[in-house]
Amino acid sequence: MARIVIFTDDPGWHGKELSQAFARLGCSSDFISLTECSLTIEPGRIPVTIPGFEQALPDAVFVRGVPGGSLEEVVLYLDILHALKLLNVPVYNDGRAIERSVDKAMTSFLLHQAGISTPLTWASRNRMEAINIAENELKNGHMLITKPLFGSQGEGIRRIEKMTDLFWLSSSNGVYYFQRFVHCAGEGFSDYRVFVINNQSVAIMRRRGKSWLNNVARGASCEAIDVDPVLAEIAIKATKALAMDYAGVDIIQDKTGRYTVIEVNSIPAWKGLESAVQVNIATLLAEDMVNRCIKGNCTEFITAVS
Repeated sequence: MARIVIFTDDPGWHGKELSQAFARLGCSSDFISLTECSLTIEPGRIPVTIPGFEQALPDAVFVRGVPGGSLEEVVLYLDILHALKLLNVPVYNDGRAIERSVDKAMTSFLLHQAGISTPLTWASRNRMEAINIAENELKNGHMLITKPLFGSQGEGIRRIEKMTDLFWLSSSNGVYYFQRFVHCAGEGFSDYRVFVINNQSVAIMRRRGKSWLNNVARGASCEAIDVDPVLAEIAIKATKALAMDYAGVDIIQDKTGRYTVIEVNSIPAWKGLESAVQVNIATLLAEDMVNRCIKGNCTEFITAVS
């Protein structure tokens, strides 16, 4: 029986769904926090220490959560993911993919480099430069979104609508990260979440927000839509740009009808998505990971996503 580690601090509904999906495929799974793991460089020892796997590493790991913390702590968690991959343990999504997506500035850069439409973006440590950018945008009739460089579910996001909003402008640990606000097409506030697994779009929904924040965690409603090949193609291209096994890609259609990628999530939730579409995401994730990482050639898998 293959043994799989699911890295998470809070298994919850998603962890239960994944564990059951792996069990149906004949695999056991253990929930372990990256905070419990360490690196030990000693003769005769496995370099990566995972509770319950002191004698042999797992057959694969599924990353469902990376804890927050100091820069040093987060670097250590990512070091563990990198080390596992170098020890030929498939990591789904791997440390490199998570690094690229958790850092919003790098996400913006990689999407732009890949020719994918994404909002105009500025990242700087200089407060005066940040103020000048914001003032210039406002004077030209554009609102801005300011975000922490690291964050999820809409936490810490604010909209700059007028000059007086700049009085409370503050950095996120010394960094100012802005994006031009994108007005969505149609009435109200909405965007799309496309779930991609192994370069295939498996589910799409529209999220309608109570305000300009369309996160389900902030009360947005979810509704199924017909499969849109244009949305699917954009989401797959964005997932490839960040070298991910799976992703939740957030796309907005602006007033001109153009689609713009606003977020690429390497550890996406899917409970809201399943409330709208008849797709078992956990089953699809487990099948893809087991088929490619455990039953397939792991060396080829690791090379393919490098």
